Amino acid sequence: MAGITTHVLDTTSGKPGAGMRIDFSVLDNGSYRLVKTVTTNADGRTDHMILKPEDTQVGQYELLFHVEDYFRAQGLALPTPSFIGQVPVRFAVFDTKQHYHVPMLATPWSCATYRGS
Repeated sequence: MAGITTHVLDTTSGKPGAGMRIDFSVLDNGSYRLVKTVTTNADGRTDHMILKPEDTQVGQYELLFHVEDYFRAQGLALPTPSFIGQVPVRFAVFDTKQHYHVPMLATPWSCATYRGS
């Protein structure tokens, strides 16, 4: 399956990152243009693919994870300003026949991503 997907794991609790806002943008004429905003479901995934295979083109993309808002909504006591606010993950699609899964592992103090399957 080609296209772009993501999920969020809250590694503080060891549970899916349900309710995290993610902004999806594409690099267009030298700046990132917002395509859509999604929110993760109870499984920490989006209800639909970020970008369907037929809409995916070679290019540069960004997923902006709203980490601070998510953890504040969980009731965690965070400093102001928080250590991590929003986390941009920029990546390139170089082959539209491949699937690009870009997950986020997050705590209020650290984040990690990788190319998943």
